[in-house]
Amino acid sequence: MSRSRARTPPPPDPLPDVLQFMRLLWAVAHGLARTSRRMTRTLGVTGPQRLVLRVVGLLPGASPGDLASIMHVHPSTLTGVLKRLVDQGLLVRGDDPRDGRRAVLRLTARGRRANVAEKGTVEAAIGRALAQVSARDRAATRRVLGRLAGGLTEGSDLPAQPTRAARAGQPPARSARSHR
Repeated sequence: MSRSRARTPPPPDPLPDVLQFMRLLWAVAHGLARTSRRMTRTLGVTGPQRLVLRVVGLLPGASPGDLASIMHVHPSTLTGVLKRLVDQGLLVRGDDPRDGRRAVLRLTARGRRANVAEKGTVEAAIGRALAQVSARDRAATRRVLGRLAGGLTEGSDLPAQPTRAARAGQPPARSARSHR
């Protein structure tokens, strides 16, 4: 006869909510980076390059600016990614037939083949995880992540450049804004 032990619940997380979220976000960022490095070795493209291929595959003729907007990054952030994809023969950059000043992106035949591969991608790993989560929880997660991304994009409480006082090791001056 086996003795059953009553399981004691795990202790509550000692971290406040904000640090719990940050810890999980760092874990996700680390997982994305690790999977991206593995994708480079196995598929020849990084996670961000794969995302560009997927988006351009779904929206052929999108401009680099359109792509930056969809991916929530500054257009200059994509410059290197796009150049590497063009250099690898996965993406072609052409002129918009309606506006020659605007560039548009399309997948090459090789890019279309790379766009199909799913095994071993960030997308596949995230898809497996999301398959275990209800539609309601996915929607709530999208809202939370959207707010987090927006909050990080809009700026923070820190000045963009260190102030003269901060460089001198003095506490920051209180502004009228901080009293609101």
